[in-house]
Amino acid sequence: MEASSSHHGLAILSIVLTSQIALTLAYPPFLNDRNIEYIKSSCSTTTYPKLCYRCLSVYASSINTSPKLLVHTALNVTLRASKATSRLMVKISRFHGLEPRVAAAMADCIEVIGDSVDELQQSLGELGHISSSNISLTMSDVQTWVSAALTDEDTCMDGFAGNNMNGYAKTMARKRIIKVAHLTSNALALINNYASSQGYYLP
Repeated sequence: MEASSSHHGLAILSIVLTSQIALTLAYPPFLNDRNIEYIKSSCSTTTYPKLCYRCLSVYASSINTSPKLLVHTALNVTLRASKATSRLMVKISRFHGLEPRVAAAMADCIEVIGDSVDELQQSLGELGHISSSNISLTMSDVQTWVSAALTDEDTCMDGFAGNNMNGYAKTMARKRIIKVAHLTSNALALINNYASSQGYYLP
């Protein structure tokens, strides 16, 4: 009975936080064809273009055709999703009845996702200080922070791998981490494109 209640509680928590993320990512401003095409073209160079377009097209009018604003928005979307996922995992970890291995993986993942959130915040801070005189150093720093965030997210996913890690909590957590990792990967691709457009090529 207790396990059933925990499962039900996790399901409700998942639905509530999913709705919050959806509202955060999908407040559509006025759109026009030129801005939409710019988003579509930019997203076509990412690893997950459909996800990229779905998350960024709603901000097309504020991005316009600015590669810097595109990168800034992509990082903001990724950061918000990372924070929401971190909150979800903390809540899941407090449920009773988690398998020991799932609980241990959850604890490790909460730590590295916290690092990922910090690194994404650092990247946004660096991007805010960019200028024509420091673009090479700034873009290198931004790439370093976002790459580190992606590594942390991959580390979290690896912790939930294996057939001995079955369970609803593991499935829900891994699904959210994969989404955040895909957003981070897309943001990194857009960062590289922006750097190239400014005449700076990342290694």
